[in-house]
Amino acid sequence: MKAMILNSYGEQAVFEQAEIAKPTVKAGHVVLKVSASSVNTVDTMIKTMGETLAGLSPALPALLGMDFAGTITEIGEDVENYKVGDEVYGCAGGLANLPGALAEYMLADANLIALKPKNLSMREAAALPLVAITAYEGLQRAHISAGKKVLVHGGSGGVGHVAVQLAKYFGSDVYSTGGGDKQIALIEKLGATGIDYKSEKVADYVEKHTDAKGFDIIFDSVGGDNLSNSFEAAAINGQIATTTSMLSLDLLPAHMKGLSLHVVFMLIPMLHNTKREEHGIILANLTNIVEAGGLTPVLDENHYSFEQVGDAYARLTSGQGMGKVVVEI
Repeated sequence: MKAMILNSYGEQAVFEQAEIAKPTVKAGHVVLKVSASSVNTVDTMIKTMGETLAGLSPALPALLGMDFAGTITEIGEDVENYKVGDEVYGCAGGLANLPGALAEYMLADANLIALKPKNLSMREAAALPLVAITAYEGLQRAHISAGKKVLVHGGSGGVGHVAVQLAKYFGSDVYSTGGGDKQIALIEKLGATGIDYKSEKVADYVEKHTDAKGFDIIFDSVGGDNLSNSFEAAAINGQIATTTSMLSLDLLPAHMKGLSLHVVFMLIPMLHNTKREEHGIILANLTNIVEAGGLTPVLDENHYSFEQVGDAYARLTSGQGMGKVVVEI
């Protein structure tokens, strides 16, 4: 089968088309014909940083691509609830020893997939798995419920734009930070009250939107030093879910408010082969939410073919796009 592979890692590494062996089905897995694969920040990090990301990067030659949507062509033993011809989506490869989706066919653990939402195209469905599982897990761990005041940092980003919509779906009063008119316009289109972090201080928007009480839940998809802003913006005994916490940080502000901090790293089931069925359950729940009209992926305006994988990766790293970048295969 045809695949787009990396023979080296680094800033100048290029994807090359190659003929590789089609995967063989095995117990607990399916083989699927890949229709589309989206690009996530972690994908670009693996391409650029390679072996320095210990435990994450596949051995060379590397077949990347975590997210996918496609059609099942073979069913392995012990796989229930799926049949040949089913259209599915998931995040199941392109990491460690799991071959990715940048090929005509892919082997996927059946616990890491779900039936694709019927009202989404393959391109749209491929945009969701990694970011939507991340957003869903973070909000659930933060005890999302109707009537809560929720602040999403980075609501126009990949994970953030899903978190905004899911928080709305669960009945919360949603606010979100963004930078500039374009990002704020998208945030408000998705149903949240926009906050321009470039012109509004944390204390000011906390006063304005919560009467200085703070937000019940904060979903921080920006992370890093912005976690300090999350601590400042949180209500007493508030919940904070973050996707980016690889830093040293003074936890005194969190202690003084009695905050709960939830670190979300959705790759754990793939990396450690543990609780993978939870991702399948989350994806099935997301399918129901999408089909009910509660979630729509935002896609980058540019379309990319199989042979343009390198351009798609460059588009994401450029920071010039808005919405998920997807490669059609």
